[in-house]
Amino acid sequence: MHKQKYRVHPRKQSTSYVVANNNLTGMADDALFEFLHMEIVSHIYKEQQSGKGEMDNKDRAVCVSVLEGMGFRVGQGLIERLTRDSPSFKDELDIMKFICKDFWTKVFRRQVDNLRTNHQGTYVLQDNKFSMLTQLSSGKQYLDQAPKYLAFSCGVVRGALSNLGMESVVTAEVSVMPSCKFQVVIQKL
Repeated sequence: MHKQKYRVHPRKQSTSYVVANNNLTGMADDALFEFLHMEIVSHIYKEQQSGKGEMDNKDRAVCVSVLEGMGFRVGQGLIERLTRDSPSFKDELDIMKFICKDFWTKVFRRQVDNLRTNHQGTYVLQDNKFSMLTQLSSGKQYLDQAPKYLAFSCGVVRGALSNLGMESVVTAEVSVMPSCKFQVVIQKL
C-alpha cells in the first residue's frame, strides 16, 4: 500500500494547519497541461482562420499538421528522457509495450487499456478514458471536434517511435467520448 505524504504549511498558525497532499501537484500539472493544450489548439485554428470566413478542409488539414508536428518534437524529447537509463529493446513489440505502459503513463497518467496487433506492423492502442478528451462533453455533437484535440497526441507517439528507430503513421479515431483508438502503422524501410 502506498503511503501518502503530507506536509504542513509553515506560514499558518498552529491552530489552522493546511495539509497539502503531494498528489495535488500532479493534478495541478494535469489541469495546467490540459488547459495549455486546449489554448494551443484554439490559437492555431484561430490563426489559420483569421481574415477568412469559414475554414475549409485544406485549412483544417494545415492546423492538424501544425499540431502533429509540435507533438512530434515533444515526443522525441520525452522519449530521450524516459529511455536514457533503459536497456535497449528486443524488438518492435517490446517497443510498443514500452509505449503503452511506461511512456503512456508518464505522458497521459495512465496505461493504455488495450494493445492489439496483426503482427505485420499495425498496432491499435485503446484508451477508454483518454485525458485529452475528458475535458470535452461526451455528446455525439462533439465527436467532430475530437480530431483537432488528438493531432498533438498522435505527433507525440510518432515522435517517440521515431527516436526509437521506428518510422510510423499514427492516426486516432473516436466513436464514443472520451474513448480513443490510436492506430500505429510501422513503415518498413
